[in-house]
Amino acid sequence: MLPTALYRACDVRELDRHAIGTAGIPGIELMERAGFESFRTLRERWPTARRVAVVAGPGNNGGDGFVVARLAAREGLSVSVTLIGDVARIRGDALATYRRMLDAVPGLEPVRCLREEPDVIVDALFGTGLTRDVTGAAASAVQEMNDSPAPVLALDVPSGLHSDTGRMLGGAVRAAATVSFIGLKQGLFTAEGRECAGAIVYRDLDVPDHVFARVEASARRLAYEDCLGLIGPRRRDSHKGRFGHVLVAGGDHGLAGAARLAGEAAARTGAGLVSVATRPEHVAPIVASRPELMVRGIDSPDALGPLLDRASVVAVGPGLGRNEWGASLLERVVASGCAIVIDADAINLLAEGAVAWPNAAARAVVYTPHPGEAARVLDMSVDTLESDRFASAQALAETRPGTWLLKGAGTIVAESGVTPRVCEGGNPGMASGGMGDVLTGIVAALLAQGCGAFDAASAGACVHAAAGDTAAERGERGLLAGDVVEALRALVGRL
Repeated sequence: MLPTALYRACDVRELDRHAIGTAGIPGIELMERAGFESFRTLRERWPTARRVAVVAGPGNNGGDGFVVARLAAREGLSVSVTLIGDVARIRGDALATYRRMLDAVPGLEPVRCLREEPDVIVDALFGTGLTRDVTGAAASAVQEMNDSPAPVLALDVPSGLHSDTGRMLGGAVRAAATVSFIGLKQGLFTAEGRECAGAIVYRDLDVPDHVFARVEASARRLAYEDCLGLIGPRRRDSHKGRFGHVLVAGGDHGLAGAARLAGEAAARTGAGLVSVATRPEHVAPIVASRPELMVRGIDSPDALGPLLDRASVVAVGPGLGRNEWGASLLERVVASGCAIVIDADAINLLAEGAVAWPNAAARAVVYTPHPGEAARVLDMSVDTLESDRFASAQALAETRPGTWLLKGAGTIVAESGVTPRVCEGGNPGMASGGMGDVLTGIVAALLAQGCGAFDAASAGACVHAAAGDTAAERGERGLLAGDVVEALRALVGRL
């Protein structure tokens, strides 16, 4: 089981400092433990491996790799060490483990490139301190590891991956597994870190708990299992009025499906009642396909008033469009006193200044943008926003108060003054139309059932991801938003 606490590189250095200075664990001992745990992980995952190639740099990450090489040779495995960088640059504890390796393995001479086809490659090239693009011999070594058919075990973080942001620095190792020491690095759980890290293994190196109490986590990892019990079981005398009334406002011409998906997702997530306000021509098709939804044709914002009076939560944006009809509906929703989940074109309309931003201090407001929509809010390019998803999510929460759910690989939930959360579930099959509409409906239903905005957004992201993973068991390619809705019922029941 992985811990929930995630850290930036500077936080992990602080943990190291306290482990050495406060807990009295020598640095060389921490390095030896890291190497031992890495080799143990290697043997657990690839027990039949006989040839191990260690690709090491001159820093402390390389020092961990030298320990792995020594332990592998001691067990009778064939070992090769590729050293990228000058031996003269190896210092301190890494130099000590380098000398121990050479003393223990007579005849071992580090080489400059992979010589043979190993069974497993150990990536000990760069650690958490890398902040510049990988170039030269190091870039060639990264490419060699990626080109090899052998699986790669990355030590602490895949080389070339920024441990804080999860972005590749020019290029990065795509590991089969990553063993992370002392503190889990937040970049492993979002952006390209999801692709590069592979299976993540955590080893605390027997650092005592009081060390972790001295350093605050920079983010929290959240999985579906962490959300169990959030709502609790329903009483036997329950009735629909106890579980909120969600109103979905959206579905402009040709976009009825988005509103229908959001409405059905809200119903499947347990909202007591769900209404849909949409274009009049969409009423009949939505009712025919999902009669449990109460659908009302809306031509003008005034017609929305009676629906808003009965709603406890409004999900606005799915299929809303960016023309006068959509803007007028959004303006009417914002003016109401209802809790709001704002998605898609509703966010675009706010970013463009077509409608004034809601007051998040007066009621719960949750925004669920994809990177393009979030970039419009912050007036930056998508590439800039994605270069540091944690910073971008926090900037959204500071710029426009409310709870922000930044969708993507490793969805981040942020709110001003609160430690952000990262959802670790989900799969590439969910990169298809309608998935965001389903998420909007889920979050709205959780709000309607009494969850606070931050918990509703966090749990909503995790339930949505878990439903996507369940649906993807039949295959990722061709996965539809409707498949995710179908998987919701069993998962929501455990909340």
